[in-house]
Amino acid sequence: MAGRNFLFVPGPTNVPDRILRAMAVPMEDHRSSKFPELTLRCLADLKRIFKTGSGTPIIFPSSGTGCWEAALTNCLNPGDRVLAARFGQFTHLWIDMCQRLGFEVEVLEVEWGEGAPVDRYRSALEADRNRSIKAVLVCQNETATGVASDVAAIGRVLADTRHPALLFVDAVSSLASIDFRMDEWGVDVCISGSQKGLMLPAGLGVTCVSEKALAAAKSARSPRCYFDYRDMVVANASGYFPYTPSIPMLYGLRESLQMLLEEGLENVIYRHNYLAGGVRAAIFEGWKLSLCARAPQWYSDTVSAVMVPPGIDGAAVIARAFERYNLALGAGLARVAGKLFRIGHLGDCNELMLMAALAGAELAMLDCGVRIEAGSGVAAAAGYWRSRPAPAGAHA
Repeated sequence: MAGRNFLFVPGPTNVPDRILRAMAVPMEDHRSSKFPELTLRCLADLKRIFKTGSGTPIIFPSSGTGCWEAALTNCLNPGDRVLAARFGQFTHLWIDMCQRLGFEVEVLEVEWGEGAPVDRYRSALEADRNRSIKAVLVCQNETATGVASDVAAIGRVLADTRHPALLFVDAVSSLASIDFRMDEWGVDVCISGSQKGLMLPAGLGVTCVSEKALAAAKSARSPRCYFDYRDMVVANASGYFPYTPSIPMLYGLRESLQMLLEEGLENVIYRHNYLAGGVRAAIFEGWKLSLCARAPQWYSDTVSAVMVPPGIDGAAVIARAFERYNLALGAGLARVAGKLFRIGHLGDCNELMLMAALAGAELAMLDCGVRIEAGSGVAAAAGYWRSRPAPAGAHA
């Protein structure tokens, strides 16, 4: 059918026209005397997004997965012990990477639908009398289950126990969407990517590294080359890269960061919470369905994983939405495959855009036999948004 595709997966997200225009540039010499202006502007503005004064942003031509690997291989030695919780597909994949790279992982198994278990992290670190745990891994936002975790609390645990382990945080689907404070929370490596809250196409691994982590990288013996922090830091100091960067992506990143800072980062975070609240009203009050996230403390402001009723195939709802209504919804992954569908509500997004996603999801669910009242989710979301202050910068 004519008309645009409605993209509401939790990444890649919609790329604003302003960023697309900024990326439409001719190629240029990335060794020219002018090029550092672009690099240094991006790196300086990224520090504001990470909320760090002393951290070092690094931009890899990769995805967030590349930054996972960079954190592990730059800061740890072969066979080092790490502590991580598994509560969704992406936490599982990071643990799997650790194991495949030869690190020893103490895994905290958690029910999918819950987040990082702060008390169990505390117990594990208190029990580590020999300080053999070298890194603590936590995912701020588990995209597969729509679960957010309290990174600040994990940072406090490390401070309270005076444990010297490095704190690695996956903020791929939370940076520039959910509050993140690198310095205040004691984060040593934050890992993200371009295709979520930064509103760009996939292709950049965006990370930020503390002074403590860079010091560890000087003596760490794990093999690395392409993802070597030291090569990047040395080249970036003068505004260059150790190998050819993606020039259009850097221009897009510069525009993205400008847009975020114009809106104001606190306003961006409020907007995501406000929009997520309307989606949750649609799910709970309108459709009378539930989230994979089991309690309000776990609700994500960037993605809602909607549980379908027993006897309904979530994959069929997703397929119907795409094939009949040109709406892309996120799939259930691994152990939640077929049990849910996901609505991404991050990045370049507003109420009316989400109204389309909710209306399309309703149509697809009704076609697949889900017993909901047509229009109920849209009405509940509208009621929520109309009763609350609009995000700053919204049209009056």
